[in-house]
Amino acid sequence: MHPLRIGLKVSQIATIDELEAVWKIADDAGFDHCWNMDHVASLRDDHRSDIFEAWTELAGMAARTTRTRIGCAVTGNTYRHPAMLAKMAVTVDHLSRGRLEFGIGAGWAENEHTMLNLPFGTAGDRATRLEEAVPIIKSLWTQPSTTFEGKHYQLVDAIAEPKPMQRPYPPIWVGGTGRRRTLRVVAEHADVWNAPGGTPEEIAELNGVLEAHCADVGRDSAEIRRSVQIHVARDGDRLEELITGYLAVGVTEIILTMARSPVGPAEQLAERLPALRALDER
Repeated sequence: MHPLRIGLKVSQIATIDELEAVWKIADDAGFDHCWNMDHVASLRDDHRSDIFEAWTELAGMAARTTRTRIGCAVTGNTYRHPAMLAKMAVTVDHLSRGRLEFGIGAGWAENEHTMLNLPFGTAGDRATRLEEAVPIIKSLWTQPSTTFEGKHYQLVDAIAEPKPMQRPYPPIWVGGTGRRRTLRVVAEHADVWNAPGGTPEEIAELNGVLEAHCADVGRDSAEIRRSVQIHVARDGDRLEELITGYLAVGVTEIILTMARSPVGPAEQLAERLPALRALDER
């Protein structure tokens, strides 16, 4: 049985001072992990709002924290070639002395792809890219060289050194709720399934789909931790109720997401952390 772990997630629209303050709160208060998100344009109505790049931000988190685990929930696969993403992740894993949690998803923000002339395609296209990217990244992290011939990615004797500090590699979190393909990738490759939200009842139903995929690929579904993101601005008043409900359906990784002016909410959540941890009475 996996223990309850609780983390903070801060939007990239925060200022550098706010980001650094939240990282320090997460580290000092004993949160299990601290996360950012991955976008190149703001999700606000005004897309011109300031927003920082996710993986260079993670490098800063690595240098300014000592104990909390760090990650991106979740990296948009379509923004970077998987071989380059694998190299970036290894760098952050070493900078953090082995504290990286590797989050990845198929990507969804069409406007960002349009403005950068990145391939967007259909949801099926993005699912295929994710299906190819995750095994490429795992191979680069574990094998002397990688050759891969896919629809979207091709590698020939690709070398990726050094390997991650964590062996065989950092925990892989696959984000999304696609029943047919995303949850299949979770079953095949993930250490953690990360749902962007949903009621405990919805998570329980999707968990049944994941368990069926695990049976198909011959994997014990208990190996895979379940994670859900909770939006603090919307649901902060009922965290105890929600976390209790999620625990009852097998979720053990909670990410508390803060959108704007995150320092105050992070401080308040740090004060509530002992009481939230005490909810795990399984």
